[in-house]
Amino acid sequence: MKNRLIDLNNHLFSQLERLSEENLTTEQMVTEVKRTDAIVAVSEQLIRNSDLSLKAATLVANHGDRFRPMLPTIFRPPETLESKAITDGGDR
Repeated sequence: MKNRLIDLNNHLFSQLERLSEENLTTEQMVTEVKRTDAIVAVSEQLIRNSDLSLKAATLVANHGDRFRPMLPTIFRPPETLESKAITDGGDR
């Protein structure tokens, strides 16, 4: 599995296909259900994290750089040369 949301989507559909197999024994079905529960729990956290990143990006897009210093580094969009020159006083 890669680290993109489309990969998560593909992984979830693969698990759904495993759950849909008609020839699973009861023991295999129990194992797949447990695996599904774990996958769903991790997936929900990944989706929440992606949603938070999107909200941070939207905040900066809608209100400019004035909120950038308040965002954790992981959510800060990269600085452009133009915005760096403005904040540094244009010395570079």
